[in-house]
Amino acid sequence: MELQAKASRIKLVAFDVDGVLTNGEIIYSENGEEIKIFNAKDGQGIFMLSTEGIITAIITARASKIIKKRAEDLAISYVYEGIKNKLVAIQELVSLNGLDFSEVAYVGDDIPDICVLEKVGLAFCPADAVDEVKKICHFISTKPGGRGAVREITDFILRSKKNAVFSEIYSK
Repeated sequence: MELQAKASRIKLVAFDVDGVLTNGEIIYSENGEEIKIFNAKDGQGIFMLSTEGIITAIITARASKIIKKRAEDLAISYVYEGIKNKLVAIQELVSLNGLDFSEVAYVGDDIPDICVLEKVGLAFCPADAVDEVKKICHFISTKPGGRGAVREITDFILRSKKNAVFSEIYSK
C-alpha cells in the first residue's frame, strides 16, 4: 500500500531508453544507421501518462534521431540525449517544473541510472536490469525492457492515482 501511495503522488516520470524502452540491443544497418525496436504497448502506456497530465521525459546517454521521433510520437514532454550524468538532467526537470523529488519516478536498468534511481521518489526497473539496479528499486517489473516493462510500470502508476482519487471521494 505504501508503494501505491507514493505512486499516487507522482507528477513526472522519466525513462532511460536502451534496456528500458528497447530490449537493449543496438542494431546497425549496412549504412551504419542505428535501428531501435520499441514496444507499442509500452508506448501506449507513456502516452496515457501524458493524457492524464503526468509530465514525461527521456534521459539517455546516447543520441539518435529515432529517439526524437519516438518522443514526438508519444507526446513526451522532455528529451535529454547524450547525457552522461543523468542526475543533472533530473535536477533540471525538478527545478523547471517546481517539483519535489518525491513527485518524480524514474525507470532505469543499468549502472548510469543509479544516481537518479537513488534520488527520486519512486525507482522502477525492468526484470532484466542489472543486479545493482534491482537492489535499489522500489518496483521491479515482471517483464524485461522493451517487452512490456514500461507498460506494467505506467499501468501501476495510473491505477495508483485512480485508486487514490476513489479513496479520497469515498472517505468524505
